[in-house]
Amino acid sequence: MRLRNALVALAAATGLATASLSISLAAVPTPQPGALTRYDISGTYVSGISSGGYMANQLHVAYSGLFQGAGIFSAGPYDCAQNNVNTALLACMDTFQARKTPAQLEQLTRDRAAAGTVDPPQNLSGDPVWLFHGTADDTVDAAVNNDLATYYRDFGSRVVYDNATAAGHAWISPIGPNACGSTASPYINKCSADVVRTMLGHLFGSVNAAAPTLTGKLVQFDQNTYAPGGSASAITMGREGFAYVPRSCETGPCKLMVALHGCQQTYGQIGNAMMDKAYLNEYADTNGMIVLYPQATTSTANPRGCWDWWGYQSAQYPLKSGPQMTAVVNMVKALSNGGPAPTTTTTTTNPPTGECVTASNYAHTVAARAYASFGQTYALGSNQALGLWNIYTNSSLRQTSPNHWVKC
Repeated sequence: MRLRNALVALAAATGLATASLSISLAAVPTPQPGALTRYDISGTYVSGISSGGYMANQLHVAYSGLFQGAGIFSAGPYDCAQNNVNTALLACMDTFQARKTPAQLEQLTRDRAAAGTVDPPQNLSGDPVWLFHGTADDTVDAAVNNDLATYYRDFGSRVVYDNATAAGHAWISPIGPNACGSTASPYINKCSADVVRTMLGHLFGSVNAAAPTLTGKLVQFDQNTYAPGGSASAITMGREGFAYVPRSCETGPCKLMVALHGCQQTYGQIGNAMMDKAYLNEYADTNGMIVLYPQATTSTANPRGCWDWWGYQSAQYPLKSGPQMTAVVNMVKALSNGGPAPTTTTTTTNPPTGECVTASNYAHTVAARAYASFGQTYALGSNQALGLWNIYTNSSLRQTSPNHWVKC
């Protein structure tokens, strides 16, 4: 995408595209107000488009002990943006600016795992990962999506990468309302192939044909219940979240798919279009799969309703402690009673509250004691300036309360 389009695309960080095909015209059911209840979950997966693709990768990496695979449309590698909106725009969507290499981001992941802020990346080895980037996609550069493929392959994931379809920047669905090469609201495109079936087939090993008529229910639940502090709006998430539950899941084991919309695809912006046209519910009915549709929302810092993949909401956005990450995982836990549990055995390098820790500013950010912005480092919580963000500048910090650090 050219710079002018890039600036338009990220007053909040990624757009999407649209399409339509008439394999099935099963309409999503009318939402039923309710709560998330426990089911026998046999496996947990995550998928997403654009900002939702970045978020899907963050969840898969940070909670690799919980998520067993990922399907990602048009996004880059873990923490490409480095808590910087300019990097997000110019290096992780366009490629005018230098970006971290996959090898550097892989080492960052290992460092964070050692600090206990993400799960061990060894969990990614053997996980099925399905990636998609359309040849007509000018929103996220192909080279950035290629980096995501390299990142996963280097950690031993089983990657299938579709980068030959003439699609725009969008979720691709057999019943998408837009043409394949389009990049326009609601960012769901119809192309010649059913890539949803291909994605699910790779993630699950095999997949049954989609249902022509939906028989499950769409639960509308209050996301405040799962947000840290009880306020979804405080972490730029909408009040309503949704979950599609097939009838078969009421009495038997089912898989769980977390489906993350992209920018300008929230319920508040396009209504139920993503839930109606993504073609996940049709496969959910015939393949024993609950689909969870969490919802971000718009804000002054996020006018397009994107998920946080560059730090607009929290400097901890790509860590297990990231507020939006925590909220989504809380929803997963609420739905699960038979699936794998998040990894909890890693240790943290942070000292007890009140004790000073001296380290490079880079190490402080890796351990979530500080964050970087425009090449400078700031203490998490107090926002005190610590100097240049590099491995040569050292600072001493102590924790005065959870997630609040000050200079010693």
